[in-house]
Amino acid sequence: MAIDFRINEPITTDQFVGVLESSTLGERRPVHDRACMEGMVANASLVVTAWDGTRLVGVARSVTDFHYACYLSDLAVHRDYQRSGIGKRLQALTREQLGPRCKLILLAAPAASAYYERIGYTHKDRCWVLEPETRTGE
Repeated sequence: MAIDFRINEPITTDQFVGVLESSTLGERRPVHDRACMEGMVANASLVVTAWDGTRLVGVARSVTDFHYACYLSDLAVHRDYQRSGIGKRLQALTREQLGPRCKLILLAAPAASAYYERIGYTHKDRCWVLEPETRTGE
């Protein structure tokens, strides 16, 4: 299997949704909200993709300043291609695009926590999320 990895190669919303759904990450993303998905693709700072010919089989989509923090918001590999090193390579290529002090930060899917620890991530319990419908203490 010859997988081609690309940095910031344009992808369509349909391709992005397809790889999310084929990886099970689609279960935790608003794949039926077209405007949201289009915005996710259009406004990412860094997108690293994996291709089998013309087929998108993996994506690492990040929002970053490239110097201090990079939020790896989506890491998805098509289920037929998982456990072949594509996810690790997507992460490595993402890191290569970042400055030497830039941290890679992500929220792991419940079933993936052991994977991230195994490949060197450190678990932090200080994450906070403010849902869109929640009002802040004004």
